[in-house]
Amino acid sequence: MTKNDILDLKQHLATPKKVVIVPHKNPDGDAIGSTLGLYHYLKQNGHNVIAITPNDYPEFLKWIPGEDTILKYDEDTEKASKLIQQAELIFTLDFNTLQRTGNMESVLTSSNAIKIMIDHHQQPDNYAKYVYSDASICSTSQMIYHFIEMLDDVGSINSKIATSLYVGIMTDTGSFRFVLTTSTTHRVVADLIDKGADNASIHNNVYDNNSYNKLQLLGCALNNLKLVEGFNVSYISLSQNELNAFDFKKGDTEGIVNYALSLKSVIFAVIFIEDRKERIVKISLRSKGDFDVNTFARKYFNGGGHTNAAGGRSELDLKSTIEKFINILPNYKNDLKS
Repeated sequence: MTKNDILDLKQHLATPKKVVIVPHKNPDGDAIGSTLGLYHYLKQNGHNVIAITPNDYPEFLKWIPGEDTILKYDEDTEKASKLIQQAELIFTLDFNTLQRTGNMESVLTSSNAIKIMIDHHQQPDNYAKYVYSDASICSTSQMIYHFIEMLDDVGSINSKIATSLYVGIMTDTGSFRFVLTTSTTHRVVADLIDKGADNASIHNNVYDNNSYNKLQLLGCALNNLKLVEGFNVSYISLSQNELNAFDFKKGDTEGIVNYALSLKSVIFAVIFIEDRKERIVKISLRSKGDFDVNTFARKYFNGGGHTNAAGGRSELDLKSTIEKFINILPNYKNDLKS
């Protein structure tokens, strides 16, 4: 984002505007954290702000300040569409192609509002007038902090903003252990704590309120863990029947793929999750070092993301999807040796 872009946005935000904030479909901690962080910031500056998610999100995010104000597009499509049509500014957060908003794509595309993209994924589309895109930053929530910093307004960050952004940074860095967690990230987080983010309470709310069924599902997933001999690759699969057996709730499988990646010698790990309602297999890919799962997901599984963390999907059945994945691996044997 250029200096002129910032000056333009300062001018746009100098008077009250009708603003809509949109994260991606199936929003995670960073999507909701960045959305609510920006929501509280714009709200306290006098703007008429509404956050609209394409669909619902996990229970472990439903305590964040302001969460109860979020409108879900799939549950209130008519009202949400009207608000998007009336918006003067639309911020799209934690995604860089409108396809990631699912059924919202057409109404967002047709909107005459000025669009602002803030995102940390690779290869952004060009739908937004103002683009703040940086794949080297660990989370969109950290980028919202820097965006406020660009507006020369970090001093106005209150406890609600700080809490929201902390959630996003914490979850997208795997509690500050992933490679994109930099010294700058820690300085931002330190300032958020100083500004009212209760780090211990936030961690407890996100990670330490597991249901019995969720932990049983984790046990099932680990029982399904497989190693692919000769490739330093592991994968986990979960069928719809297995999800149903443990009363699956949105968010229950989040982070499970990291158990597969934690195996000694494994540098590429995947989880395949059957979704009969959408008639797809959802895929999460993780890697260590230089193995690029973003490129892999884009090439074979209609997805994308980051070098070491990406998502994808398959319209084949679960068994055929896994077979396709295993059959691809010989093309990468040299890349997966070390």
